[in-house]
Parts: sequence; structure tokens; C-alpha cells
Amino acid sequence: MRRVAASLAMLVMVVACSPERSTAPAPSMSIGNPVNTGSKEPYTLAVIGDTPYGPEKLAEFPALTDLINGDPKVALVAHLGDIKAGSSSPCTNEYMDSIRVLFDRFKDPFVYTPGDNEWTDCHAASKNNGLYTPTERLAFVRSLFFPVAGQSLGGRRKQLLTEADDPANSAYVENTMWMESQVVFAALNITGSNNDRTSWGTPLPADAANYPSQAAEQLSRAQANRDWLDKTFAIAAENNASAVVLLFQADMWDPTASLSGFDDVVIQIGSLSAAFGKPVLLLEGDSHIFRVDNPYSAASPLHGMHAATPIADNVTRIVVEGSAAGRTEYLRLTIDPQNDGGQIFSYERVPLH
Repeated sequence: MRRVAASLAMLVMVVACSPERSTAPAPSMSIGNPVNTGSKEPYTLAVIGDTPYGPEKLAEFPALTDLINGDPKVALVAHLGDIKAGSSSPCTNEYMDSIRVLFDRFKDPFVYTPGDNEWTDCHAASKNNGLYTPTERLAFVRSLFFPVAGQSLGGRRKQLLTEADDPANSAYVENTMWMESQVVFAALNITGSNNDRTSWGTPLPADAANYPSQAAEQLSRAQANRDWLDKTFAIAAENNASAVVLLFQADMWDPTASLSGFDDVVIQIGSLSAAFGKPVLLLEGDSHIFRVDNPYSAASPLHGMHAATPIADNVTRIVVEGSAAGRTEYLRLTIDPQNDGGQIFSYERVPLH
């Protein structure tokens, strides 16, 4: 097991909309307080992303679920988005429904944040077996995977803070938060495809006028994410959290991709992290190759990829393994606030084979 310096604060994600979409039996409930300030016990998450990515990963997903369900240390499963491959899996309701059925097999609370492949990229007929309006797909994703605002999926449901309770950002059920073991976890809808700056192109479906345009989508989601980040670090400060963990899909430092859509959020995360002064962990997917680095360190080659990036040496980033080419695995992430060495965060990569 490898150690990464961290003192974390607690907030995570889940979104809600229409409970009637789920046909799975009602799971047992274990709601609890989303801001648990008293716990000092070790807390372990299974973190996955970019899966199931293509036919092979789809076939292996039940076995991966069984492996995670059989891990006695895991208390929650977090999915960082991209539940389909961009070109080999359709954006249809039927496909999304099949993934919800797979997600319902997780026994522990299951928290998910959307990826670009399931909504922003669904306009491309060549990739998705038909044209979709991306904001229509996001509305469907919300209705399917966030049926009750502020409540996780999974066999044991967990109560979460949700941005849907903010009248100014009530659509953003997917932006969630919770606190455990003196760490605040927050999930945000920050996606690849340059944070939805990649053009939707033309033509769009006839129903496009019934949903927010790409420009309107970008503006409203940027504001919601700004507000949720501010709230995350405010709750961490108010509760004297040991660390903060942020969960989202986009790799905001992928050298192979356009990154201009992330400039503002990169600056905000760095500024808030530097002011917080305690460990901050970023959990990302999107680029598929596992890596651990410190993008806010002045010594990092990643630091100059966004203009005016603050220096915040207390930020660590993990990109989870994903896509069809990588091995099937989950990240066992553990927070132990009683660790005498001051490194309360540790991780282990757990392969399926």
C-alpha cells in the first residue's frame, strides 16, 4: 500500500430527479447525517471511473462489482463518470437503463458524477448511433441516476448534501457533498471535452430548442460549480476538517486535450486549497491512465498548463485507470484521521485479475 500526504475534508456527490425511472427493488436504507463531524475511524472508498468502457469492460463489470462488494473495508463506492465508450457504446435510453441495473448491484452507498461520454458528446451521430441534444441527455442522466435528490444509489443508501437545495442552482442534483472521518468529500459536474467547450456542431435534433443551449449550459454549470466549491471549503473550515476530497470526471491537465474550458475552475480550486492549507485530494478520470501527481506545485511540469495557476503544494491528484486498454481495477482509498504520521490518506490499486 502506498501513502500520499493528506488531511482531507468531506463532501461527495449524488444527484436526483425522478424515482420512477428505477425498476430495481427498493434497497435497505441507512441514511445518517451527511456531515458527520465526530467520526475518527478509518474510512475506505472504492473509486472507479471510465467504466464500463467498451464490450470487454462491460462484460467484466459484474465481476468487478462482486470484487468490490466482497471487500470488507469498503464503505462507499464512487464512480468518476464515463459509463460508456465514446464510439462503441450508444447514448440510448436502453443503454443507460442497462448501466443503472448494473449500478444497483452495489451493496454499499454508490456515488456517481456524470462524464462527457454520456451527455456532452451525444450529439455525434458517428459515435452514438443517432443525434441527441446534450442537455437533453444530461436531463435523462439526472432522472435515471439521481432519482432522489441528496440520496446515493446502492444497497445501503447514504444521505448527501446536494446543490439541488440551492434555489439558484436547483438543477444540479449531481453536485453532492458529505463528511466522514474528518474529511469533506464533494462531487462536481466537471467534464471532459474541454468542460463542454467542444462544439456540439450541426445539425442538432429538432427538440434542441426545448433544452438549454450549449452557451447557456456552460454558463449555468460554471456558476453552480463555483458556488459548490466555495461551499465545500466553507464547510471544511467551519468543521475544522482535516482534508478535502474533490471528485469529478475531467482530467484538467491532459496534455493531449484542449484545456481552455478549465482555466477558471483550476484557479478557483488552487486558490481555495492554498487558503485552506490542509491536504486536498483531486480524484479524476477521463484520460484513463493511472497517475498520481501534484499539479499545483511550482516544480510540476503541469503547473504552467493553465495561466495564473496558484501554487498550492497541499494538493494531490489521482487519475484512475480506465478505458478498454487498461486493466480492470478499483482504487481502494482509505482515510485514517488517527494516523500518527500525519498522512491520513493511503491507496491501493486492486486488480480484477
